Amino acid sequence: MHALIIEDEFLIATAIEDALRDCGFATFDIAHSMQTAIDAATRRCPDLITTDVQLSPGCGIATVRGICSGTPIPVIFITGNGADVRRRLPDQHVLDKPFSEAGLIAAVAAAMA
Repeated sequence: MHALIIEDEFLIATAIEDALRDCGFATFDIAHSMQTAIDAATRRCPDLITTDVQLSPGCGIATVRGICSGTPIPVIFITGNGADVRRRLPDQHVLDKPFSEAGLIAAVAAAMA
C-alpha cells in the first residue's frame, strides 16, 4: 500500500513513516507543502493520506480537499490544531500532536475500516 505523508517537519514525517510501515504500508511520498502534496497525489494516488493542518506554505485541509475531490481516500489529520479540524470536518480522523505510535496505528485501523 502507498501513503502520502503531508508534513513540513522532517522528524515528524519520519516518525509517521515508521509507524505506517508497521501498518503494512510499503511505499511513501512525503510532501512538505500544499503544491508538492497535490503533485505527489497526481503522480500516484495514495491509499492513505496523513496531513498536518498548518503547512509552510499552505493548509492541510485545503490540500486534502484538492486531492480528494473526486476520489475517496482515507485521511488522518495529525496536528496541533485538532479542535479546529474537528469543528470544520467532524467526520474526519484526527490525531493530536504529540502523538504516540500506538495512537497512530489505531487511527490507521479506524480510517482504513
